[in-house]
Formats: sequence, structure tokens, C-alpha cells
Amino acid sequence: MTDNEKKLIQARHRLEEAQARDRIKQRKARTRRLIQEGAILEKAFPQAAGMELEMLEDYLCRLAKQN
Repeated sequence: MTDNEKKLIQARHRLEEAQARDRIKQRKARTRRLIQEGAILEKAFPQAAGMELEMLEDYLCRLAKQN
């Protein structure tokens, strides 16, 4: 294996590691956003905390269709 091949492999690994870090960062940002949106929903509509998810989804869909 030549030096150029080793450098190419190392560069590919660095790129893959950077892409993996980006995916993790995006996933964490999405998780944080979903948690914050859920907290806002429960604050604005306290009954949501005790509702089944399917029931809450149906309610919100009906509410959205009314507007």
C-alpha cells in the first residue's frame, strides 16, 4: 500500500467520521425541538398530558381542519 493510498483511506475515514458527527448533531437538534414542542403543547393545552397519543392526534387534526 503506497503513501497516497494510505492518505486516501485516512481522508475517507475522516470524512465518514465528520458525516457521523453531523448526523448525531442533527438527531440531537431534532430531539430537542420535539421535546420543546411537546412542552409547549402541554403548557397551552394541559389536558394533552393525560390523553392517549392517538386521541390527541385526532383532536389536533380536527382542530386544524376547522381553521
